[in-house]
Amino acid sequence: MTRRDGSGSRQPRPRVRRSKAALPSGVLAASAIDRAYGLEPVFEPGAAGAALSEFAAIDCPYCGERYETPIDLSAGSFRYVEDCQICCQPIELAAEIGANGLLAQLTVRRLD
Repeated sequence: MTRRDGSGSRQPRPRVRRSKAALPSGVLAASAIDRAYGLEPVFEPGAAGAALSEFAAIDCPYCGERYETPIDLSAGSFRYVEDCQICCQPIELAAEIGANGLLAQLTVRRLD
């Protein structure tokens, strides 16, 4: 494509490069901006797959009382010790996080 400048001669029209991630309006998609600047994706509450944690009800292996404890789904499978919220005895929690990012299995055991 060419264009005419004021002198009547034909000048090549500058080419505009568009990213594959560009939207029709020329605005970049948020994911392309994140990649370009090395940013982490933004957490969008209510979006599909956005759960970073959930609460799991467990029964204390010492006192038998049931309580809920938060489970971090963002870091994958884990094993850690937490004190019972009722009797303060140490409990080992081992969680398996599935490939879909959801809690697959939670094991609770005594430490004595």
